[in-house]
Amino acid sequence: MVARSRFDTHEVFNQSPPYENVDLFLSDASLQDAVKANGAASELSALAAFGRQWGTADMFALARAANENPPKLKTFDAKGYRSDTVEFHPAYHRFMRESIAAGLHASTWTPSGDRAPAPAEVVRAARFYMAAQVETGHLCPITMTRAALAALAIEPELAARVIPKVVTRNYDSLFRPWRDKSGMTLGMGMTEKQGGTDVRANTTVATPDGDAYSVVGHKWFLSAPMCDAFLILAQAPGGLTCFLLPRFRLDGSVNALRFQRLKDKLGNRSNASGEVEFTDAFAWRVGEEGAGIRTILQMVQLTRLDCAIASAGLMRMALAQAVHHCRYRNVFGKKLYDQPMIRAVLADLALEVEAATALVFRLARAFDSAGADPAEAAYARIMTPATKYWICKRAPGLVVEAMECLGGNGYVEESILPRLYREAPVNAIWEGAGNVMCLDVLRALRGDRETAVAAALARDAGVAGPTMNQTHEADARAVVGKLALLASAAALKANAPAPVAEAFIPSRLTRPHDAIYGAAAMNAATMELLLQRALPER
Repeated sequence: MVARSRFDTHEVFNQSPPYENVDLFLSDASLQDAVKANGAASELSALAAFGRQWGTADMFALARAANENPPKLKTFDAKGYRSDTVEFHPAYHRFMRESIAAGLHASTWTPSGDRAPAPAEVVRAARFYMAAQVETGHLCPITMTRAALAALAIEPELAARVIPKVVTRNYDSLFRPWRDKSGMTLGMGMTEKQGGTDVRANTTVATPDGDAYSVVGHKWFLSAPMCDAFLILAQAPGGLTCFLLPRFRLDGSVNALRFQRLKDKLGNRSNASGEVEFTDAFAWRVGEEGAGIRTILQMVQLTRLDCAIASAGLMRMALAQAVHHCRYRNVFGKKLYDQPMIRAVLADLALEVEAATALVFRLARAFDSAGADPAEAAYARIMTPATKYWICKRAPGLVVEAMECLGGNGYVEESILPRLYREAPVNAIWEGAGNVMCLDVLRALRGDRETAVAAALARDAGVAGPTMNQTHEADARAVVGKLALLASAAALKANAPAPVAEAFIPSRLTRPHDAIYGAAAMNAATMELLLQRALPER
């Protein structure tokens, strides 16, 4: 449908055209540089094809529909029988189908369950980063499916049955046993009402029952409840243990998951998160009894990486929307884009996104290399929580500033900015909030290799690093923030044109400005470089 441009009282003009039918890859210089610098230059044409597909007007319209029509819980059927299912809008299923076809759920694994060789992580990160710009909610089960395979590897026999169903590129949304499906997805349920992050306080009980266990208890958050199976934590006789709990029992009957309600969330509206009770539900043990936390940690690093990538993607889309709008909008006799203060704001936003992009792709490369390189493994260990902490913390403020660039047009629901803003806080909360991330960094800094990584980042950035040894918990946020900035600067020096890193280091590290975007001192040439890299003029 073509919008009317003339009304009875006025003609519509001085408005930016829709930001759609864009190539999310070729319009993003920082993304291209990050992919090339981290070993995936051979994938540029394939990533450009993905960027063209996901940047179409159709995909943006589907994203709006998926979020305007949230999932619905169907606790009972028309005859009064328990159904415990969730209905999604067709747009949500389209996104699941597209992401799984592209391998976002499993391309970093081989069919045998081994890690795929480099640059699998970097290539997947690029696709995940672009998908997050369009529709983030569906990426929750995508992330969990990919990460759960790391935990399942502890149980080879169970993994051998599950992995072939996961690594297919088929999305099968039918509610039936996973053994009969052409593809499956995996969710998770860890937290309970009384514990939250403190999963050791979980009260759900798992009792041995032959070769399996019977689970009684609850989960305060069960993510993506229409997944085919869930990794959960429960108290077994030997202590807190990890289990795989399927939606169906071995005899084909529906497993005893009783959904209480779906969460009414701030954002992430296309995706379902539920409260659930287990009433003698069937489950398989994953790992030894009492080793639940150690088992789950196998997947936590991967989900944390995705939190950071998704947040960087949200930042990227907010920036692109702001630059695009300002290039078309006239204010006080010239383009908003050419007004000195707005150029300073846009350039500063672009600098922030450059740093976030460089950092998450450097981290993805560490995941690619960690198996063969102890130094890269140490980098991944220390920088995963630090990167998640920093980028997920920065995303909401950047989206707000981008929204302000559009003014009232950015504040109304017809714009994508409100959805980006609602999405932005979840990644800072999911898989460990900020303080948990900082405590994890402090624990990592007890290792010699991790301490060496922190020192190397300071050397690479050419800036004095924070004092890491014997850091008190109360000072952890300052230390972790400085560490993330050092890593960002080092990544920019390796990825981006020299003026970008040269602008970042003084504005964030050596002579940091206040928290308001647009206050960084940059010359006109650097601003123009950043803005053209952010979004080439069409």
